[in-house]
Amino acid sequence: MTDVTPETPRPAIAAAIITLNNRVLMVRRRVSEGSLSWQFPAGEVEPGETPLEAAAREANEETGVTVAEGKLLGERVHPKTGRTMIYVAFNHIEGQASVADDEELDSIAWVSRGELPEYVPYGFFEPVQTHLDGKLS
Repeated sequence: MTDVTPETPRPAIAAAIITLNNRVLMVRRRVSEGSLSWQFPAGEVEPGETPLEAAAREANEETGVTVAEGKLLGERVHPKTGRTMIYVAFNHIEGQASVADDEELDSIAWVSRGELPEYVPYGFFEPVQTHLDGKLS
């Protein structure tokens, strides 16, 4: 009889949707995940952390900004990565965004609504798109 232990599920990824002055903060990873290169600041939810805390922490670690007033937008299994994604919108930001984690990121951009298809040509999860439609007027 073979001993089979169930695989431990990978932690969810929390993504920070940060808007300021009709733009959204995007980061470009040094190593793309499949066809994904530009995306929102994001990372794994650590044990004992809420998705809002994880998204805020990742935004700070990756871009140096401090965010607050987070609001959960939704959750899904990402169709391209197979990872559980939790999307959190932030309306308050302190600090100047930059590449704070240069081992993981090579660039950041504040992207306008009209520029989004150049950065993310495959579109967004519907609750994220609805949020961006309201914020990026």
